[in-house]
Amino acid sequence: MLVAAAVCPCPPLLVPEVAAGAAAEMDAARAACTDALGVLAAARPDLLVVVGPAGPGEGGPFPRGTRGSFRGFGVDLDVRLGPARDAVAERALPSSLAVGAWLLDRTGWTNAPVEGLGAEETLTPEQCAESGRELGTRADRVALLVMGDASACRTVKAPGYLDDRAAPFDAAAAQALATADLPAVRALDPALARALKASGRAPWQILAGAAEGTALTGALLYEDAPYGVGYVVTTWS
Repeated sequence: MLVAAAVCPCPPLLVPEVAAGAAAEMDAARAACTDALGVLAAARPDLLVVVGPAGPGEGGPFPRGTRGSFRGFGVDLDVRLGPARDAVAERALPSSLAVGAWLLDRTGWTNAPVEGLGAEETLTPEQCAESGRELGTRADRVALLVMGDASACRTVKAPGYLDDRAAPFDAAAAQALATADLPAVRALDPALARALKASGRAPWQILAGAAEGTALTGALLYEDAPYGVGYVVTTWS
């Protein structure tokens, strides 16, 4: 059963080595992520699953010890999804899960075995819900670290340029995640999320599926839109 979750943004810029001279601009988001992982550790899970957006062909499960890298962003930095083990498949982590692995390593996570799940944006809300329900049965005490960004269309300099629909979408998503409002999370429109380049929609809806039948409550730790991209940090416990 799901006992706790943390929702964190997944830009590679969260990693100081990638952000370089702009690293300080993400200090508040990093601090909030650290606090969110503390909530996961306090829940004493038997299993932690890192869920994040994945590109075409990158979806599906990733076993403990899978490697990730930030070399594609010009940084000689590799990570692993938890401690290494024998016979790990050499399919590399999507960048969202690599950021999640970096957060876990940064906070010294040793509280439970770690696995990963890549969620492609083509997943329907129903498929996300079913995937989440399955995750919730993986252990007696399951925790999720859910990586994903809100819209990338908040300003004219944002990756997706300015879209007037972005701020209302982000506000609705942040409110739903901050209050653990499962119907509101499930109601996020996949087509609108895709148009606004909101990578978190599918991972968030997987979380909603995993939380069915629980009594988790939410808390908002951070909400902002640096670089014109919506970033939200919440905890469910």
